[in-house]
Amino acid sequence: MPISPNQGSTGGGTTVTITGTNLGGATAVHFGSKPATITANTPTQITVVSPSGAGAASVTVTTSGGTSGPLAFYYIGAPYKSSLSAGSGPVAGGNTVTISGTGLTTAGSVSFGSHTAAPTVVSDNLISVVVPAGTASGVVGVSLTTAGGTTNGLTYTYLDAPTIGSVAPTSGPTSGGTSVIITGTHLGTTESVTFGGVIAAFAAVSDTTLSVSTPPRSAGSVDVVVTTDGGSVTAVGAFTYVAGPGI
Repeated sequence: MPISPNQGSTGGGTTVTITGTNLGGATAVHFGSKPATITANTPTQITVVSPSGAGAASVTVTTSGGTSGPLAFYYIGAPYKSSLSAGSGPVAGGNTVTISGTGLTTAGSVSFGSHTAAPTVVSDNLISVVVPAGTASGVVGVSLTTAGGTTNGLTYTYLDAPTIGSVAPTSGPTSGGTSVIITGTHLGTTESVTFGGVIAAFAAVSDTTLSVSTPPRSAGSVDVVVTTDGGSVTAVGAFTYVAGPGI
């Protein structure tokens, strides 16, 4: 007479299905000494809502024909989550974050605001999850659901992708060292700036302005790529390296 699921929250409220034979007209289902609420009953199946409890409980079914042998049901405490590996990311989602805590083995879902994703369980203390796309930029609550219940308390910030409005000046020597100002939007969390794939030294002056020193590179036009916590943006052919004169 299987029981599914065979584990649930210590607070009760888990919907449990018991299958077997001669179950019709069940008068009681007990989890240990506590009665469960019967919500559906056929000769081969009973659906109940588990009462609160702790540890392992013996589940029995009572009908006019007697009481069944016990099935094991395990009570699981609510999870505890202590931290997110990253507190922000792009509105488009797609980045992977980890959540550390305890009681995470049965993690079934992680919600970022109204958007839910299925996690990968690494251990009882760690899960990873691909952040779902958000609706808009801003702070959302993060909730984690396991067989033991749902826990809240962490937040995550969705960030808008950056834009580039201008790159000035638009040319400089192949030796590098040209002081360039990049203007745009959502540049405050910039992680890197590249000129033709070569990393440049930069400083975020504000959320709309970057001060950059061009790296050395061969002559020609190159793409300028700015990468932030909110994503990346490319200004195609925005800077031209000019070779010095030869005699």
